[in-house]
Amino acid sequence: MRVAIVGGGIAGLTCALSLHAAGFRPRVSEAARTIEAVGVGINLLPHAVRELAELGLADELAAIALPPSRLGYHDRAGGPIWAEPLGLAAGYRWPQFSVHRGRLHMMLLAAVRERLGPDAVRTGLMFRGFERTSGGIRAHFRDRASGAPAVEDADVLVGSDGIDSVVRARLHPDEGAARWNGVHMWRGVARHPHILDGRSIVVAGGTPGAKFVAYPIEDPATPGGEALLNWVLEVRHGPSVEPPNPSHRRVPAAEARAGLAEWDLPWLDPMSLVERSSTILEYPMLDRDPLPRWSFGRVTLLGDAAHPMFPMGMNGGSQSIVDARVLAWCLAREPDPVAALDRYDALRRGTVNAIVLANRNLGPEEIIARAAEHAGPLSADRAEEIATRYKRLAQATVAQVNTHASWTVPHPAPDPRRREAPGPAPTSTGGELTTPPSGTTA
Repeated sequence: MRVAIVGGGIAGLTCALSLHAAGFRPRVSEAARTIEAVGVGINLLPHAVRELAELGLADELAAIALPPSRLGYHDRAGGPIWAEPLGLAAGYRWPQFSVHRGRLHMMLLAAVRERLGPDAVRTGLMFRGFERTSGGIRAHFRDRASGAPAVEDADVLVGSDGIDSVVRARLHPDEGAARWNGVHMWRGVARHPHILDGRSIVVAGGTPGAKFVAYPIEDPATPGGEALLNWVLEVRHGPSVEPPNPSHRRVPAAEARAGLAEWDLPWLDPMSLVERSSTILEYPMLDRDPLPRWSFGRVTLLGDAAHPMFPMGMNGGSQSIVDARVLAWCLAREPDPVAALDRYDALRRGTVNAIVLANRNLGPEEIIARAAEHAGPLSADRAEEIATRYKRLAQATVAQVNTHASWTVPHPAPDPRRREAPGPAPTSTGGELTTPPSGTTA
């Protein structure tokens, strides 16, 4: 079965690896002309690490990431509110990992090219639309280098092209722009000595727009030395009718210092992060309303294209990885691609839609907000109840992760020395399309 994947981010590449492991022939088309190690930190929760481990990537991931063992919530003065163990320390069979997004991206890209072949990921191809054919789906692209149109025929089309997904827009043409909550995130990566025990994620503040986050994403080369520390400062602006430009504005150092001036944390000097960060970027906090449907015939959505969410509970990237594994499992289990995509939709959409809505209500960080309202930490039982409720919703409690059946498809293991051709490349159509191809909407 030929599967065309639109989008070569973490979700799209994990999808390609999952499909290949299940015996399919995926090809990834990415709009960027080059894929580079850019970005800031990301956390992969144990339910996502399990899936990457079952794809044979445990050693590669451990080599580029740091396993945090503690999450601490703090008030604006840095005082402790709540703490819980993470990963192996919490009883999971798999660790949690904090990692530079660019390093994770490059690791996945290398694995795809090694297992599927050097042409499995094609860059510089802008997706424009699709049409249904008698044999499946025909995807239309424009080559960014030459401007020439190109097409790719496939049995299934997967849209994993992010929050502003063109595939999603074709399936839901009346949806409109992403939803902004009036908060910007200033994000940076700085070389800094480890804070606290070197294995802690710290979240200080309260509601979105009044919060500071920091966690290490690597260990120092020598004890007591500097290592990469990911940090986030949330700032609130007045909500506008239209979402802000998501082009990631560079925040001037003077502006960042002004924003951090009111933070006085005993275990970290926020001002030093400004001086140590080569670039500070501004990201609007965006999500979209949950969709009533992801799959339309032989076309479906995955990752941020399906469920962009506010970054509460560290769940966005992790849920995208689970999406990819479940999709591959469904396609392997159902001989009819349409039935397979419907099954994937039924298995994943309800769960992840609930997480999107929970994150709008602060997710597990409700613990911090409630403590601020009551001018003091919640009882241990109340904080534990909030944290457990969110994990259960995300299907990420220790019991759920450790005991659920594997999404690995019983299939003869491919010979890693053999490069399997992922299918024919997009071909030029010889003429530019001035309107989206017919049949692109559901």
